[in-house]
Amino acid sequence: MNLSVYFNEFRANIRLAYPVILGMLGHTITGIVDNIMVGKLGAAQLAAASLGNSMVFVAISVGIGFSTAITPIVAQADAEKDIQKVRSYFHHGLLLCVVLGIMLFGIVWVAKPLMHLMGQPEEVVVLAAPYVDWVAFSLLPMVIFQAYKQFADGLSLTKYAMYAVIISNIINIVVNYLLIYGVWIFPEMGIIGAALGTVASRIFLVIYMHYILSSNEKLKVYFSNFSFKDIKRSILKKISDLGIPSSMQMLFEVALFTCAVWLSGSLGKTEQAANQIALSLASMTFMFAMGLSVAAMIRVGNQKGLKDFKRLKIVARSIFLLAILLEIVFAILFIAFHKYLPHLFLNMKDVTQLADNTEVIAVAANLLIVAAIFQISDGIQVVVLGALRGLQDVKIPTIITFFAYWVVGFPISLYLGVYTELKATGIWIGLLAGLTVAAIFLYLRFNYLTGRFIEEEGKP
Repeated sequence: MNLSVYFNEFRANIRLAYPVILGMLGHTITGIVDNIMVGKLGAAQLAAASLGNSMVFVAISVGIGFSTAITPIVAQADAEKDIQKVRSYFHHGLLLCVVLGIMLFGIVWVAKPLMHLMGQPEEVVVLAAPYVDWVAFSLLPMVIFQAYKQFADGLSLTKYAMYAVIISNIINIVVNYLLIYGVWIFPEMGIIGAALGTVASRIFLVIYMHYILSSNEKLKVYFSNFSFKDIKRSILKKISDLGIPSSMQMLFEVALFTCAVWLSGSLGKTEQAANQIALSLASMTFMFAMGLSVAAMIRVGNQKGLKDFKRLKIVARSIFLLAILLEIVFAILFIAFHKYLPHLFLNMKDVTQLADNTEVIAVAANLLIVAAIFQISDGIQVVVLGALRGLQDVKIPTIITFFAYWVVGFPISLYLGVYTELKATGIWIGLLAGLTVAAIFLYLRFNYLTGRFIEEEGKP
């Protein structure tokens, strides 16, 4: 097929994806800003924030993964012009996300003692423990926000979450600045100040999304007359059947990256800080692919509702192609600037930290070379996963992601990182292997399913 068929879809893809990309970049920038501001306090504080965020990020991945179930079913119902279905999916999804947010907060809070069992430096664990308390609490508003966001995304209204995240970032930066360093009348709280900035910004996200969506005349019908009497077990089950496997898919990947943080920590605070720098930068470029993944969920969900599977395949492949082109550009930038980017995160003017920071930069520069390559695989696997969620196919992809990350990726990371001289670089080679296997098998699954749907569509 002529490539122009796919290029013609780029504008529609970008129009849907760019607000999601900016919103997700905002979430990532929140973490990067925290890392940059905390990094000025020293390598131990940066390592502590990295360790604390790694625990909370595992829980966030579960919440975000689960909430993605709302988008494709809302998109399909919207294409069918069934207002009552859309309203019901939103109410049920919001309720499930509130319950999940409370559960995740409780789990992370109870799991804090695990930090002592991970072989992390004691200095780092002591600093991380109180940080985790506050950032874990921010899980509740974060997961509730996701319910609003995924609902709006399903209606192709992707800009609202973008605005919410941009403003919340400003709140986070201001609160960070005031509380980390003790500016004006505010106390100097170090990394706890960064945690409080995260809490404040995430509470704002929920307030803003509820206000802006419920105030919209066209959307008011979805916010009226909520009652627990209208909650149906069958719809809770439908969302859960999509949401639980989706959350597991994201959990398997994030847990792999979290183990990379822990493995790096077991090698020392220098390796862990370098890992966090490389991971922060790779996460930022990954958000472009995540935005396109949401566009794939929405557009594939719409085409599924219209039962136009030939067009569905063209739309999805156009998003895959766009993601590959973007990630190649980022890979080139990473390779070109791998020696310079780590300097953004550390204070090289602090003589007392100079030796540690110089070593951190050397390790991080090597990791960025591997990150340049693996983000292409990462981009492919996440957009294909989005298309499969749009098809509401989640069970087989869950098995694929588990196999790729934990049967292939983790053993390679463990062996190369701990038992060879590659150390942190070896850990990242394992990540590359897992992501590449996931990308290949997820695409094969998508190709098989769409081929079957098109064949069935052509039957009389």
